[in-house]
Amino acid sequence: MEQRRVGVIIVAGGSGSRMGGSMPKQFALVDGLPILARTINTFARAFAGAKIVVVLPESQIDFWKNYSARFTVSRHSITAGGEQRFHSVKRGIEALTDAVDLIAVHDGVRPFASVEMIRRVAECAAETGAAIPVTEAVDSFRVTTQTGSEVIDRSKLRIVQTPQIFEASLLRAAYDTEYQQSFTDDASVVEQTTPCRVTLCAGERNNIKITTPEDMVIAYAIAESLKS
Repeated sequence: MEQRRVGVIIVAGGSGSRMGGSMPKQFALVDGLPILARTINTFARAFAGAKIVVVLPESQIDFWKNYSARFTVSRHSITAGGEQRFHSVKRGIEALTDAVDLIAVHDGVRPFASVEMIRRVAECAAETGAAIPVTEAVDSFRVTTQTGSEVIDRSKLRIVQTPQIFEASLLRAAYDTEYQQSFTDDASVVEQTTPCRVTLCAGERNNIKITTPEDMVIAYAIAESLKS
């Protein structure tokens, strides 16, 4: 990966409504460090020297600049997000220079992705053009129908995570379009606007997306486990 230049977009647009507090979830502390800071620092370790762009709601930018100065946070730039996640990622892409070969897009509230997993997905993307981390489903699932519900074969299901990593030119081309409701993540944008198919790579159970108070309990436990 040393020869492949990576640009990183960290999307942190949450308002904190599902968390139930006044502070947006990406700024909440886990073991003394903001969730967003943990995420930034992990990518700085994964890709030394990579440009990291953090996308925040415009109303939160000044707060983050002042708040993050209290902690040890790796170097990053900040840009204002848009109405939908699609628009925020698009602005993140625009904030990156053209001098990158791969672009990684990651949720700001997934602070426990390991350096090894991030690099693994990047290697896969370098080979195939587009790669996303996934884990196998362990719960049972049903789909609702007009007559009730039906069981889904969970062996065919995969839980999608981030970072989602792409050839830079491919992702730029994919986002050169208008927003559609069918765009649920970056992989869906790429597959719906280009001929490229996305490759699935092994994700991690610890790579949780922190969105609810219950998730914070799990986050504290993960942080403790990483100390040992």
